[in-house]
Amino acid sequence: MGRRERYWVQGPHTFGDAELVALVLGTGTARRSAFTIAAALVDRFDGLPGLARRDPHELVGVVGVGEERAVRLHAALEAGRRAQLRSAVPQAPVRSPHQAWRILEPGLRCLIDEELHGLYLDRRRRPLALRALTRGSDAYTVVDPRQVFRVAVAVGASAVILAHNHPSGDPEPSSQDVRITERLAQAGNVVGVPLVDHLVLGSPEFRSMAEEGHLPEWGPVEPMWASSSAA
Repeated sequence: MGRRERYWVQGPHTFGDAELVALVLGTGTARRSAFTIAAALVDRFDGLPGLARRDPHELVGVVGVGEERAVRLHAALEAGRRAQLRSAVPQAPVRSPHQAWRILEPGLRCLIDEELHGLYLDRRRRPLALRALTRGSDAYTVVDPRQVFRVAVAVGASAVILAHNHPSGDPEPSSQDVRITERLAQAGNVVGVPLVDHLVLGSPEFRSMAEEGHLPEWGPVEPMWASSSAA
């Protein structure tokens, strides 16, 4: 029984990491099988988590991996990462920076480049959506307020909490982080979607721009019985 047929009959749980990567690669080369190439990838990049953090240009350093295979594998891993990021988030109101961190941290853990993620909330601060918004380099994040608040409008959010990682592990906000936060807060006020907080994630700590005094302190969560309009 071939690998594809075994996956179809027995499912993914019977497969090792290299076998799963081999399925994504599809075929090997004249000198190396798909499994041999896959095993080399998994070994070189310290397993699937390390492989998922690599740029497709780095993957072609493994013998047998050209541009086509690198793109195919990277796209599959990115799709899996996005699916995990966008999976159901807790529905309880987010009442503190630490609660926001617990939701946002898994998607930003161990990344080699900076990324900006957004947690979009309803008027009672219950999560509506979690999105990866922008990616920068290992030193800075490219931030586009239009992208941040375009998502807010699309999902009908009443507030947003942003977070980005520092690959260095140092959670202290930079002067650029402060300027970006102020710019995003101004944009949020214009469109009527306030920026509740902006978290800067290091390893393992984080900093809250609200707690640091760069944004208003967290206000009370709107009670469940509150009406959207005055009686």
